[in-house]
Amino acid sequence: MTESYVIGVDFGTESGRALLVNVNTGEEVATHVTSYNNGVMTEFLPDGTRLEADWALQDPNDYLEVLYRSVPEVIRLSNVEPEKIIGIGIDFTSSTILPLNKVGKPLCYESKWKKHPHSWVKLWKHHAAQEEADNFTLVATERNEKFLSRYGGKISSEWMFPKVLQILREAPEVYEAADLFIEAADWITYQLTNNLVRSSNTCGYKAFWSKAEGYPDESYLKAVDNRLEDIFVTKMRGTVQSIGERAGFLHDKMAQRLGLNPGISVAIGVIDAHASVPAVGAVNPGQMVMALGTSTCHMLITEREEAIEGVCGIVEDGIIPGYFSYETGQVAVGDAFAWYVDHGVPDYIIQEAKKEGLSTHELLEKKALAYRPGQSGLIALDWWNGNRSVLVDANLSGMIVGLTLSTKPEEIYRALLESTAFGTRKIIETFTKEGVEVNELFATGGLPQRNHLLMQIYADVTNREIKIADSKQTTALGSAMYAAVAAGKRNGGYDTILEAAEHMAKVKETTFVPIPENVKRYNVLYKLYVELHDYFGRKEMPIMHHLKSMKNG
Repeated sequence: MTESYVIGVDFGTESGRALLVNVNTGEEVATHVTSYNNGVMTEFLPDGTRLEADWALQDPNDYLEVLYRSVPEVIRLSNVEPEKIIGIGIDFTSSTILPLNKVGKPLCYESKWKKHPHSWVKLWKHHAAQEEADNFTLVATERNEKFLSRYGGKISSEWMFPKVLQILREAPEVYEAADLFIEAADWITYQLTNNLVRSSNTCGYKAFWSKAEGYPDESYLKAVDNRLEDIFVTKMRGTVQSIGERAGFLHDKMAQRLGLNPGISVAIGVIDAHASVPAVGAVNPGQMVMALGTSTCHMLITEREEAIEGVCGIVEDGIIPGYFSYETGQVAVGDAFAWYVDHGVPDYIIQEAKKEGLSTHELLEKKALAYRPGQSGLIALDWWNGNRSVLVDANLSGMIVGLTLSTKPEEIYRALLESTAFGTRKIIETFTKEGVEVNELFATGGLPQRNHLLMQIYADVTNREIKIADSKQTTALGSAMYAAVAAGKRNGGYDTILEAAEHMAKVKETTFVPIPENVKRYNVLYKLYVELHDYFGRKEMPIMHHLKSMKNG
């Protein structure tokens, strides 16, 4: 069999990476990471313009630099001849959106707009559009909009339309100047192909679109704000195509820049976490994939559509064709651990870690490993950047209960790890309560590779065996697999993502198995977590809302 290769490009929160993969075996031949020059902008634009609270912006030029640097580099490192590379696939953090001008360039490139925050990319964790999200939810509820049930009954500030409405309300001049609003994943495929198409994956999960019904009726958007009435045919135009299909072909100029042959297939873009589903072979109902990183995305495919509280999206053919694909998530996981290490750990821990030749995370994990569940006397809520599922409320905040004068840093660290596992169990139980089975758990991302204590806690808290992705670049591998499908068997790829998974997906042989004694102790702690969850997240949520409004006011 003739060897062929594909490239997957994974655009994360802080960096992007390219991965060159052997189509026949799934072997990861070469990888290269490019950090974003401007990173995540939460306080200032590059020129010093101050940003308000809950903003998270990025520079689209950083995305192009990933293509320009990392793609040529994986070709160089691999020594693979360009004519053997049959396709390229893109995955992206989502919902990450940007306004474009009439020639398809980001508005922030123009001197007229570069000092205006609303002209830049709004990253997925831009939460400043919560009021607009609540407005969309209220109107949809009042009108009994059918589509709302596909999103757990509540619209997130992270999605496309709340962010667009924020621009319209706060900067109507930017809204008018924008010819298009587009997901960053779709913008990148547009740059590669000169062909404007939108991904069914991003539109389905982040923009109210469905395979059966398309977008909501224009009257709904008009009821939210009459200036949005015609947005689907003006600033949201573009054909919606299914993931696994071809967005177009690599055009000559970009091919020359990347060192690839023009005319190779470019796959429809996919949400980063979603690309990890086929990459671990979780292509059957009941297999939940947890993509653990700065945040966590939980994906599950089923044969039926069921309204479930806090679901971020139910999309037919959304991840694996032929099934309904569910997404839920937690907004702060790795971010929460990093926050504590960066801002809460005393200096003596940092110095001890240096002395032992460990990172601060590694030392805290080592120390926390000595504790039994509950031994710290602490329990935490995992809402350090709001709650995505099941409460869908960006105004909620984190909490640690049980702190005393004898509390040690490793005890706090362990409580934070445990809180994210409790949040995942809450999501799983919300599914099973509605009759949607969760039979297997897969973990992907950087955290499962590095933090074994975290994975053992997840196994104990959920009382489920956890399988770990056997790739350090699982999402890039998944996007490469979609590239192989976009190319098709005739060109050396595969005709379906199921076929690609048979040959390219992989998980580690070693798994994390629940420890019975720990399961019993965590069952007790979980009941306490649920009490706190429901008290501060449902009954007395104004407490956290008021605190946040005072902070921002």
